[in-house]
Amino acid sequence: MRAFQMLATCGVALAIATATDAQEIDWKKVDATLGKTGAVSGEVHRYGLPRSDLQVTVDGVAIKPALALGGWAAFVPMRGEAMVMGDLVLLETEINPVMAKLLEGGVEITAVHNHLLRANPETFYMQYRRPR
Repeated sequence: MRAFQMLATCGVALAIATATDAQEIDWKKVDATLGKTGAVSGEVHRYGLPRSDLQVTVDGVAIKPALALGGWAAFVPMRGEAMVMGDLVLLETEINPVMAKLLEGGVEITAVHNHLLRANPETFYMQYRRPR
């Protein structure tokens, strides 16, 4: 499932973004792991994670990933490590296994909700953060 690939990739990126107190985070390695360059604003590095693998419609109208299927992860250096927060777009069957993996990795789930009423298939958004 694409959700698990994104989850694993974000986990690897978080591990890379975690530096010792004496080192700087190597953002080029994080970019390489996520397969894209993050949008940088100050110290924040933000990565879009659209679910282009899903074919979602609302009342028969196709929804493009950039419209309402866009997950994201934002990293910011904190005390020699990185804090991450973001959103994952999930199908209902992906919620419990993804939540279990995130919790196992020390990531907090801050919300699970949907943005699209009457979507087919139904999509959910899981907000998460890993504070440092």
